Amino acid sequence: MTQTRRTFLATVAASAGAITVLPYAARAEAHGGDMFETANGSITIHPVDHASFVMESPAGTIYVDPVGDAAAYADFPAPDLILVTHEHGDHFNAETLAAIKGEAHLITNPAVAEKLGDMAPDEVLANGESTEWNGVAIDAIPAYNITEGRTDFHPEGRDNGYVLTIDGFRTYVSGDTEDIPEMRALEDIDLAFVCMNLPFTMTAEQAASAVKEFAPTYVYPYHYRGRDDGTQDPEAFAALVADTSEVKFGDWYHEMET
Repeated sequence: MTQTRRTFLATVAASAGAITVLPYAARAEAHGGDMFETANGSITIHPVDHASFVMESPAGTIYVDPVGDAAAYADFPAPDLILVTHEHGDHFNAETLAAIKGEAHLITNPAVAEKLGDMAPDEVLANGESTEWNGVAIDAIPAYNITEGRTDFHPEGRDNGYVLTIDGFRTYVSGDTEDIPEMRALEDIDLAFVCMNLPFTMTAEQAASAVKEFAPTYVYPYHYRGRDDGTQDPEAFAALVADTSEVKFGDWYHEMET
Protein backbone atom coordinates (compact mmCIF):
# COMPACT_ATOMS: atom_id res chain seq x y z
CA MET A 1 0.00 0.00 0.00
CA THR A 2 1.29 3.44 -0.90
CA GLN A 3 2.65 5.36 2.04
CA THR A 4 1.64 8.99 2.44
CA ARG A 5 4.03 11.80 3.22
CA ARG A 6 1.93 12.84 6.16
CA THR A 7 3.14 11.65 9.54
CA PHE A 8 0.53 9.45 11.12
CA LEU A 9 -0.11 7.35 14.18
CA ALA A 10 -1.28 3.85 13.28
CA THR A 11 -3.49 2.52 16.04
CA VAL A 12 -3.97 -1.19 15.51
CA ALA A 13 -7.49 -2.40 16.19
CA ALA A 14 -8.06 -3.50 19.76
CA SER A 15 -10.85 -5.53 21.30
CA ALA A 16 -14.45 -4.39 20.92
CA GLY A 17 -16.13 -2.70 23.84
CA ALA A 18 -13.08 -0.69 24.90
CA ILE A 19 -12.99 3.06 24.53
CA THR A 20 -10.26 5.35 23.26
CA VAL A 21 -10.74 8.75 24.89
CA LEU A 22 -7.57 10.83 24.88
CA PRO A 23 -7.47 14.48 25.92
CA TYR A 24 -7.10 16.80 22.96
CA ALA A 25 -3.57 17.69 24.08
CA ALA A 26 -2.51 14.06 23.91
CA ARG A 27 -4.23 13.52 20.57
CA ALA A 28 -2.20 16.44 19.23
CA GLU A 29 0.69 14.03 18.80
CA ALA A 30 -1.36 11.81 16.49
CA HIS A 31 -1.19 13.61 13.16
CA GLY A 32 -2.73 10.93 11.03
CA GLY A 33 -5.27 8.20 11.26
CA ASP A 34 -6.13 4.87 12.71
CA MET A 35 -5.32 1.54 11.10
CA PHE A 36 -7.76 -1.38 10.90
CA GLU A 37 -6.76 -4.82 9.69
CA THR A 38 -8.57 -6.82 7.02
CA ALA A 39 -7.83 -10.27 5.60
CA ASN A 40 -5.82 -8.73 2.76
CA GLY A 41 -4.19 -5.71 4.34
CA SER A 42 -4.81 -2.56 6.31
CA ILE A 43 -7.39 0.19 6.08
CA THR A 44 -6.06 3.53 7.30
CA ILE A 45 -8.38 6.45 8.01
CA HIS A 46 -7.12 10.01 7.56
CA PRO A 47 -9.56 12.69 8.74
CA VAL A 48 -9.29 15.84 6.62
CA ASP A 49 -11.99 18.22 7.85
CA HIS A 50 -15.55 18.08 9.25
CA ALA A 51 -17.06 15.41 6.96
CA SER A 52 -14.14 14.82 4.60
CA PHE A 53 -11.75 11.91 4.99
CA VAL A 54 -9.37 9.68 3.06
CA MET A 55 -9.40 5.91 3.40
CA GLU A 56 -6.36 3.96 2.23
CA SER A 57 -7.36 0.36 1.63
CA PRO A 58 -6.19 -2.82 -0.13
CA ALA A 59 -8.66 -1.95 -2.91
CA GLY A 60 -7.31 1.56 -3.43
CA THR A 61 -7.50 5.05 -1.98
CA ILE A 62 -11.02 6.30 -1.31
CA TYR A 63 -11.97 9.94 -0.76
CA VAL A 64 -15.30 10.63 0.99
CA ASP A 65 -17.03 14.00 0.57
CA PRO A 66 -13.87 15.91 -0.40
CA VAL A 67 -14.34 19.68 -0.15
CA GLY A 68 -12.17 22.70 0.51
CA ASP A 69 -8.77 23.61 -0.88
CA ALA A 70 -7.37 20.86 -3.08
CA ALA A 71 -4.03 21.45 -1.34
CA ALA A 72 -5.48 19.74 1.74
CA TYR A 73 -5.24 16.46 -0.19
CA ALA A 74 -1.72 16.95 -1.55
CA ASP A 75 -0.08 14.67 1.02
CA PHE A 76 -2.34 11.73 0.18
CA PRO A 77 -2.21 9.30 -2.71
CA ALA A 78 -4.43 10.29 -5.63
CA PRO A 79 -7.96 8.93 -5.24
CA ASP A 80 -9.03 5.73 -6.93
CA LEU A 81 -12.64 6.12 -5.78
CA ILE A 82 -14.56 9.23 -4.68
CA LEU A 83 -17.91 9.08 -2.87
CA VAL A 84 -20.20 12.09 -2.43
CA THR A 85 -23.16 11.80 -0.08
CA HIS A 86 -25.13 14.92 -1.02
CA GLU A 87 -25.11 18.43 -2.40
CA HIS A 88 -24.43 20.66 0.62
CA GLY A 89 -21.23 22.68 0.51
CA ASP A 90 -19.59 20.91 3.44
CA HIS A 91 -19.88 17.63 1.50
CA PHE A 92 -19.77 18.59 -2.19
CA ASN A 93 -17.74 21.14 -4.11
CA ALA A 94 -17.47 20.85 -7.88
CA GLU A 95 -14.22 22.85 -8.04
CA THR A 96 -12.55 20.60 -5.50
CA LEU A 97 -13.68 17.51 -7.38
CA ALA A 98 -12.38 18.88 -10.67
CA ALA A 99 -9.00 19.59 -9.08
CA ILE A 100 -8.49 16.19 -7.46
CA LYS A 101 -10.51 13.69 -9.49
CA GLY A 102 -7.91 12.60 -12.04
CA GLU A 103 -8.77 9.03 -13.06
CA ALA A 104 -10.82 8.29 -9.94
CA HIS A 105 -14.18 6.53 -10.17
CA LEU A 106 -16.77 9.05 -8.94
CA ILE A 107 -20.03 7.91 -7.30
CA THR A 108 -22.72 10.38 -6.21
CA ASN A 109 -26.39 10.53 -5.43
CA PRO A 110 -28.75 11.72 -8.23
CA ALA A 111 -29.05 15.30 -6.91
CA VAL A 112 -25.28 15.83 -7.03
CA ALA A 113 -25.08 14.23 -10.47
CA GLU A 114 -27.50 16.86 -11.76
CA LYS A 115 -25.23 19.64 -10.48
CA LEU A 116 -22.03 18.31 -12.05
CA GLY A 117 -22.85 19.16 -15.66
CA ASP A 118 -20.06 18.06 -17.98
CA MET A 119 -18.17 16.36 -15.14
CA ALA A 120 -20.67 13.52 -14.93
CA PRO A 121 -20.10 10.91 -12.21
CA ASP A 122 -19.09 7.43 -13.28
CA GLU A 123 -22.01 5.98 -11.34
CA VAL A 124 -25.13 7.38 -9.70
CA LEU A 125 -26.66 5.56 -6.72
CA ALA A 126 -30.06 6.36 -5.27
CA ASN A 127 -31.20 5.25 -1.82
CA GLY A 128 -31.23 1.47 -1.59
CA GLU A 129 -29.10 0.88 -4.69
CA SER A 130 -25.80 -1.00 -4.71
CA THR A 131 -22.75 -1.41 -6.91
CA GLU A 132 -19.30 -2.95 -6.85
CA TRP A 133 -16.01 -1.27 -7.59
CA ASN A 134 -12.68 -3.11 -7.61
CA GLY A 135 -14.06 -5.80 -5.32
CA VAL A 136 -15.64 -3.28 -2.93
CA ALA A 137 -19.38 -3.66 -2.35
CA ILE A 138 -21.02 -0.21 -2.06
CA ASP A 139 -24.56 0.20 -0.70
CA ALA A 140 -26.38 3.55 -0.72
CA ILE A 141 -28.11 3.99 2.65
CA PRO A 142 -30.86 6.62 3.10
CA ALA A 143 -29.88 9.77 4.99
CA TYR A 144 -32.58 12.25 6.00
CA ASN A 145 -34.17 14.36 8.71
CA ILE A 146 -37.24 13.28 10.64
CA THR A 147 -37.70 16.11 13.18
CA GLU A 148 -40.42 18.65 12.42
CA GLY A 149 -38.82 21.87 11.22
CA ARG A 150 -35.69 20.13 9.95
CA THR A 151 -36.99 17.96 7.13
CA ASP A 152 -36.17 20.54 4.46
CA PHE A 153 -32.48 20.25 5.30
CA HIS A 154 -32.24 16.63 4.18
CA PRO A 155 -35.56 15.40 2.76
CA GLU A 156 -36.23 11.69 2.69
CA GLY A 157 -35.18 10.01 -0.54
CA ARG A 158 -32.55 12.49 -1.73
CA ASP A 159 -29.27 12.03 0.15
CA ASN A 160 -27.03 9.02 0.69
CA GLY A 161 -25.03 7.41 3.41
CA TYR A 162 -22.84 4.52 2.30
CA VAL A 163 -21.77 1.09 3.49
CA LEU A 164 -18.47 -0.09 1.99
CA THR A 165 -17.45 -3.72 2.34
CA ILE A 166 -13.73 -4.26 1.78
CA ASP A 167 -12.40 -7.79 2.36
CA GLY A 168 -15.35 -8.39 4.69
CA PHE A 169 -14.65 -5.19 6.68
CA ARG A 170 -17.83 -3.09 6.65
CA THR A 171 -17.67 0.70 6.99
CA TYR A 172 -20.74 2.91 7.38
CA VAL A 173 -20.62 6.60 6.45
CA SER A 174 -23.70 8.39 7.75
CA GLY A 175 -23.55 11.54 5.65
CA ASP A 176 -26.10 14.00 7.05
CA THR A 177 -28.93 12.21 8.79
CA GLU A 178 -30.91 11.91 11.97
CA ASP A 179 -31.49 8.78 14.02
CA ILE A 180 -33.45 6.95 11.31
CA PRO A 181 -34.70 3.36 11.17
CA GLU A 182 -32.36 2.52 8.30
CA MET A 183 -29.37 3.38 10.47
CA ARG A 184 -30.64 1.34 13.40
CA ALA A 185 -31.23 -1.63 11.09
CA LEU A 186 -27.60 -1.82 9.94
CA GLU A 187 -25.87 -5.13 10.65
CA ASP A 188 -22.28 -6.32 11.03
CA ILE A 189 -20.73 -2.85 10.85
CA ASP A 190 -17.05 -2.81 11.79
CA LEU A 191 -16.48 0.94 11.52
CA ALA A 192 -18.97 3.81 11.51
CA PHE A 193 -18.73 7.56 10.91
CA VAL A 194 -21.69 9.17 12.69
CA CYS A 195 -22.67 12.83 12.37
CA MET A 196 -24.00 15.06 15.15
CA ASN A 197 -24.71 18.78 14.86
CA LEU A 198 -27.72 21.05 15.12
CA PRO A 199 -29.98 21.95 13.51
CA PHE A 200 -28.92 19.92 10.48
CA THR A 201 -28.45 16.39 11.83
CA MET A 202 -28.90 15.15 15.41
CA THR A 203 -27.74 15.46 18.98
CA ALA A 204 -24.94 13.42 20.50
CA GLU A 205 -27.58 11.61 22.55
CA GLN A 206 -29.59 10.66 19.44
CA ALA A 207 -26.44 9.49 17.69
CA ALA A 208 -25.44 7.42 20.71
CA SER A 209 -28.88 5.82 20.93
CA ALA A 210 -28.64 4.66 17.31
CA VAL A 211 -25.06 3.45 17.71
CA LYS A 212 -26.00 1.38 20.74
CA GLU A 213 -28.59 -0.39 18.59
CA PHE A 214 -26.57 -1.20 15.47
CA ALA A 215 -23.40 -1.66 17.55
CA PRO A 216 -20.44 -1.00 15.24
CA THR A 217 -17.14 -2.31 16.55
CA TYR A 218 -15.52 1.12 16.11
CA VAL A 219 -17.11 4.53 15.66
CA TYR A 220 -15.87 8.01 14.76
CA PRO A 221 -17.97 10.95 15.90
CA TYR A 222 -17.60 13.43 13.03
CA HIS A 223 -19.45 16.38 11.52
CA TYR A 224 -20.05 17.76 15.03
CA ARG A 225 -19.69 21.45 14.33
CA GLY A 226 -21.59 23.78 12.05
CA ARG A 227 -24.13 26.53 12.60
CA ASP A 228 -24.32 25.52 16.26
CA ASP A 229 -20.53 26.04 16.62
CA GLY A 230 -20.04 22.70 18.28
CA THR A 231 -22.73 22.24 20.91
CA GLN A 232 -22.56 18.45 20.47
CA ASP A 233 -19.69 17.03 22.49
CA PRO A 234 -17.93 14.02 20.92
CA GLU A 235 -16.51 13.01 24.28
CA ALA A 236 -19.99 12.97 25.82
CA PHE A 237 -21.06 10.77 22.91
CA ALA A 238 -18.07 8.52 23.60
CA ALA A 239 -19.09 8.09 27.23
CA LEU A 240 -22.61 7.10 26.20
CA VAL A 241 -21.47 4.33 23.83
CA ALA A 242 -18.46 3.13 25.81
CA ASP A 243 -20.04 -0.24 26.61
CA THR A 244 -20.94 -0.86 22.96
CA SER A 245 -18.25 0.45 20.61
CA GLU A 246 -14.66 1.61 20.66
CA VAL A 247 -14.62 5.33 19.91
CA LYS A 248 -11.98 6.86 17.66
CA PHE A 249 -11.24 10.56 17.56
CA GLY A 250 -10.01 12.27 14.41
CA ASP A 251 -8.51 15.73 13.98
CA TRP A 252 -11.61 16.98 12.17
CA TYR A 253 -11.21 20.59 13.27
CA HIS A 254 -7.45 20.86 13.58
CA GLU A 255 -7.13 21.19 17.34
CA MET A 256 -3.71 19.64 16.82
CA GLU A 257 -2.52 22.81 15.13
CA THR A 258 -3.70 25.26 17.76
